Amino acid sequence: MTQTQIEIVIIEDEEDILELIEYHLTKEGYRVTGFLSTENVEQFLEEENPSLMIVDRNLPGMEGSEFVSYLRDIGYDIPVIFLTAKDKESDLEKGYERGGDDYMSKPFNTKELMLRVKALLKRSGALLRQERLKYRTLTMEIEKKILIVHHETISLTNLEFKLLQTFMLHIDKPLTRDFLRDKAWGVEGEGVNDNAVNVAINRLKNKIDPQNEENYFHPVWGVGYNFH
Repeated sequence: MTQTQIEIVIIEDEEDILELIEYHLTKEGYRVTGFLSTENVEQFLEEENPSLMIVDRNLPGMEGSEFVSYLRDIGYDIPVIFLTAKDKESDLEKGYERGGDDYMSKPFNTKELMLRVKALLKRSGALLRQERLKYRTLTMEIEKKILIVHHETISLTNLEFKLLQTFMLHIDKPLTRDFLRDKAWGVEGEGVNDNAVNVAINRLKNKIDPQNEENYFHPVWGVGYNFH
Protein backbone atom coordinates (compact mmCIF):
# COMPACT_ATOMS: atom_id res chain seq x y z
CA MET A 1 0.00 0.00 0.00
CA THR A 2 1.50 3.33 -0.97
CA GLN A 3 1.32 6.33 1.31
CA THR A 4 -1.25 8.00 -0.95
CA GLN A 5 -3.67 5.24 0.03
CA ILE A 6 -2.96 5.29 3.74
CA GLU A 7 -5.49 7.20 5.82
CA ILE A 8 -4.67 8.39 9.33
CA VAL A 9 -7.16 9.65 11.91
CA ILE A 10 -6.14 12.23 14.52
CA ILE A 11 -8.23 12.91 17.63
CA GLU A 12 -6.81 16.00 19.35
CA ASP A 13 -8.78 18.74 21.11
CA GLU A 14 -6.11 21.45 20.77
CA GLU A 15 -6.76 22.86 17.32
CA ASP A 16 -3.24 24.21 16.74
CA ILE A 17 -1.68 20.83 17.55
CA LEU A 18 -4.25 19.05 15.37
CA GLU A 19 -3.43 21.35 12.44
CA LEU A 20 0.33 20.91 13.00
CA ILE A 21 0.09 17.10 12.87
CA GLU A 22 -2.30 17.23 9.89
CA TYR A 23 0.15 19.47 8.03
CA HIS A 24 3.16 17.17 8.58
CA LEU A 25 1.26 13.95 7.80
CA THR A 26 -0.21 15.44 4.61
CA LYS A 27 3.28 16.59 3.61
CA GLU A 28 4.43 12.97 4.03
CA GLY A 29 1.72 11.91 1.57
CA TYR A 30 -0.91 10.45 3.92
CA ARG A 31 -4.64 11.11 3.78
CA VAL A 32 -5.61 12.70 7.10
CA THR A 33 -8.91 13.22 8.91
CA GLY A 34 -8.92 15.18 12.17
CA PHE A 35 -11.42 15.27 15.04
CA LEU A 36 -11.49 17.58 18.07
CA SER A 37 -13.26 14.94 20.20
CA THR A 38 -14.33 11.29 19.98
CA GLU A 39 -17.76 12.37 18.73
CA ASN A 40 -18.49 11.10 15.19
CA VAL A 41 -15.28 9.01 15.09
CA GLU A 42 -17.10 5.67 15.38
CA GLN A 43 -19.46 6.64 12.54
CA PHE A 44 -16.41 7.61 10.44
CA LEU A 45 -14.77 4.23 11.13
CA GLU A 46 -17.90 2.43 9.91
CA GLU A 47 -17.53 4.12 6.53
CA GLU A 48 -13.75 4.41 6.14
CA ASN A 49 -10.80 2.10 6.66
CA PRO A 50 -7.95 4.11 8.25
CA SER A 51 -4.59 2.42 8.85
CA LEU A 52 -3.61 4.31 12.01
CA MET A 53 -5.03 6.58 14.71
CA ILE A 54 -3.21 9.26 16.71
CA VAL A 55 -5.21 9.87 19.87
CA ASP A 56 -4.78 12.46 22.62
CA ARG A 57 -5.51 11.14 26.12
CA ASN A 58 -7.00 14.40 27.47
CA LEU A 59 -10.14 14.72 25.38
CA PRO A 60 -13.51 16.34 26.15
CA GLY A 61 -16.26 13.81 26.79
CA MET A 62 -14.61 10.40 26.75
CA GLU A 63 -10.94 10.12 27.73
CA GLY A 64 -8.76 8.98 24.81
CA SER A 65 -7.60 5.61 26.15
CA GLU A 66 -11.14 4.75 27.31
CA PHE A 67 -12.37 5.41 23.77
CA VAL A 68 -9.64 3.19 22.29
CA SER A 69 -10.50 0.47 24.82
CA TYR A 70 -14.15 0.74 23.71
CA LEU A 71 -13.10 0.44 20.04
CA ARG A 72 -11.05 -2.65 20.85
CA ASP A 73 -14.06 -4.18 22.65
CA ILE A 74 -16.30 -3.76 19.60
CA GLY A 75 -13.70 -5.27 17.26
CA TYR A 76 -11.53 -2.49 15.83
CA ASP A 77 -7.82 -3.34 15.79
CA ILE A 78 -6.50 -0.15 14.15
CA PRO A 79 -2.99 0.66 15.46
CA VAL A 80 -3.00 3.60 17.89
CA ILE A 81 -0.36 6.11 18.96
CA PHE A 82 -1.29 7.99 22.14
CA LEU A 83 -0.16 11.60 22.26
CA THR A 84 -0.45 13.11 25.70
CA ALA A 85 0.91 15.04 28.65
CA LYS A 86 0.12 12.02 30.85
CA ASP A 87 3.60 10.54 31.08
CA LYS A 88 3.69 8.91 34.54
CA GLU A 89 4.54 5.22 34.53
CA SER A 90 1.02 4.31 35.69
CA ASP A 91 -0.49 6.42 32.87
CA LEU A 92 1.75 4.73 30.31
CA GLU A 93 0.73 1.29 31.58
CA LYS A 94 -2.94 2.20 31.45
CA GLY A 95 -2.55 3.47 27.87
CA TYR A 96 -0.95 0.23 26.69
CA GLU A 97 -3.43 -1.91 28.64
CA ARG A 98 -6.30 -0.11 26.91
CA GLY A 99 -5.04 -0.86 23.43
CA GLY A 100 -2.32 1.68 22.64
CA ASP A 101 0.55 0.52 20.40
CA ASP A 102 2.89 3.46 20.95
CA TYR A 103 3.10 6.55 23.15
CA MET A 104 4.49 10.06 22.74
CA SER A 105 4.58 12.66 25.49
CA LYS A 106 3.79 16.33 24.92
CA PRO A 107 5.60 18.47 23.94
CA PHE A 108 6.73 16.25 21.09
CA ASN A 109 9.09 16.39 18.12
CA THR A 110 7.11 16.23 14.84
CA LYS A 111 9.93 14.47 13.01
CA GLU A 112 10.01 11.75 15.66
CA LEU A 113 6.22 11.41 15.43
CA MET A 114 6.48 10.94 11.64
CA LEU A 115 9.14 8.24 12.15
CA ARG A 116 6.97 6.46 14.72
CA VAL A 117 3.97 6.64 12.39
CA LYS A 118 6.01 5.06 9.60
CA ALA A 119 7.43 2.37 11.90
CA LEU A 120 3.98 1.41 13.22
CA LEU A 121 2.49 1.31 9.71
CA LYS A 122 5.36 -0.94 8.66
CA ARG A 123 4.85 -3.22 11.67
CA SER A 124 1.12 -3.49 11.02
CA GLY A 125 1.73 -4.29 7.35
CA ALA A 126 -0.10 -1.21 6.05
CA LEU A 127 2.94 -0.09 4.04
CA LEU A 128 3.25 -3.52 2.47
CA ARG A 129 -0.35 -4.35 1.59
CA GLN A 130 -2.28 -3.25 -1.43
CA GLU A 131 -5.50 -5.08 -0.83
CA ARG A 132 -8.33 -2.62 -0.58
CA LEU A 133 -9.14 0.95 -1.54
CA LYS A 134 -12.21 2.62 -0.05
CA TYR A 135 -13.69 5.99 -0.90
CA ARG A 136 -17.26 7.10 -0.26
CA THR A 137 -19.55 4.49 -1.93
CA LEU A 138 -16.66 2.67 -3.64
CA THR A 139 -14.62 -0.30 -2.43
CA MET A 140 -11.93 -1.82 -4.66
CA GLU A 141 -10.50 -5.27 -3.89
CA ILE A 142 -7.23 -4.84 -5.78
CA GLU A 143 -5.92 -8.39 -6.07
CA LYS A 144 -9.32 -9.89 -6.82
CA LYS A 145 -10.07 -7.08 -9.32
CA ILE A 146 -13.49 -6.52 -7.74
CA LEU A 147 -15.37 -3.23 -7.40
CA ILE A 148 -18.24 -2.88 -4.93
CA VAL A 149 -20.59 0.12 -5.14
CA HIS A 150 -23.31 0.43 -2.50
CA HIS A 151 -22.72 -3.25 -1.51
CA GLU A 152 -23.23 -4.35 -5.14
CA THR A 153 -20.45 -5.83 -7.29
CA ILE A 154 -19.93 -3.86 -10.50
CA SER A 155 -18.22 -5.43 -13.52
CA LEU A 156 -15.37 -3.35 -14.97
CA THR A 157 -13.03 -4.02 -17.87
CA ASN A 158 -9.33 -4.27 -17.01
CA LEU A 159 -8.78 -0.76 -18.39
CA GLU A 160 -11.68 0.70 -16.38
CA PHE A 161 -10.38 -0.96 -13.22
CA LYS A 162 -6.89 0.51 -13.73
CA LEU A 163 -8.39 3.90 -14.51
CA LEU A 164 -10.52 3.94 -11.36
CA GLN A 165 -7.59 2.65 -9.27
CA THR A 166 -5.47 5.56 -10.56
CA PHE A 167 -8.16 8.06 -9.55
CA MET A 168 -8.64 6.39 -6.14
CA LEU A 169 -4.92 6.69 -5.46
CA HIS A 170 -4.99 10.40 -6.24
CA ILE A 171 -8.17 11.71 -4.62
CA ASP A 172 -8.76 15.43 -5.16
CA LYS A 173 -5.63 15.92 -7.32
CA PRO A 174 -5.92 17.19 -10.91
CA LEU A 175 -4.65 14.41 -13.19
CA THR A 176 -3.53 15.07 -16.76
CA ARG A 177 -4.70 12.84 -19.60
CA ASP A 178 -1.03 11.94 -20.21
CA PHE A 179 -0.74 10.72 -16.61
CA LEU A 180 -3.96 8.68 -16.96
CA ARG A 181 -2.72 7.20 -20.26
CA ASP A 182 0.55 6.20 -18.63
CA LYS A 183 -1.08 4.61 -15.56
CA ALA A 184 -4.15 2.96 -17.11
CA TRP A 185 -3.11 2.17 -20.69
CA GLY A 186 0.65 1.80 -20.10
CA VAL A 187 2.74 1.32 -23.24
CA GLU A 188 -0.45 0.98 -25.28
CA GLY A 189 -1.38 4.55 -24.33
CA GLU A 190 0.86 6.13 -26.95
CA GLY A 191 -1.77 5.75 -29.65
CA VAL A 192 -4.68 6.83 -27.41
CA ASN A 193 -5.95 10.38 -28.07
CA ASP A 194 -7.61 12.75 -25.58
CA ASN A 195 -11.09 11.91 -26.85
CA ALA A 196 -10.53 8.19 -26.17
CA VAL A 197 -9.55 9.06 -22.58
CA ASN A 198 -12.73 11.13 -22.19
CA VAL A 199 -14.85 8.28 -23.60
CA ALA A 200 -13.26 5.74 -21.21
CA ILE A 201 -13.91 8.03 -18.23
CA ASN A 202 -17.53 8.53 -19.29
CA ARG A 203 -18.02 4.76 -19.56
CA LEU A 204 -16.52 4.34 -16.10
CA LYS A 205 -18.71 7.12 -14.68
CA ASN A 206 -21.84 5.49 -16.11
CA LYS A 207 -20.95 2.21 -14.40
CA ILE A 208 -20.05 3.52 -10.94
CA ASP A 209 -22.41 6.51 -10.75
CA PRO A 210 -25.06 6.22 -13.50
CA GLN A 211 -27.36 8.87 -12.00
CA ASN A 212 -24.43 11.22 -11.29
CA GLU A 213 -25.54 11.36 -7.65
CA GLU A 214 -21.98 11.23 -6.32
CA ASN A 215 -20.50 13.52 -9.00
CA TYR A 216 -17.02 11.97 -8.75
CA PHE A 217 -15.43 13.27 -11.95
CA HIS A 218 -14.68 16.94 -12.52
CA PRO A 219 -13.04 18.16 -15.75
CA VAL A 220 -10.17 20.58 -15.09
CA TRP A 221 -9.85 22.99 -18.00
CA GLY A 222 -6.51 22.66 -19.77
CA VAL A 223 -5.37 19.83 -17.45
CA GLY A 224 -7.54 16.75 -17.30
CA TYR A 225 -9.73 15.45 -14.48
CA ASN A 226 -10.15 15.77 -10.75
CA PHE A 227 -11.76 12.89 -8.79
CA HIS A 228 -13.41 13.71 -5.46
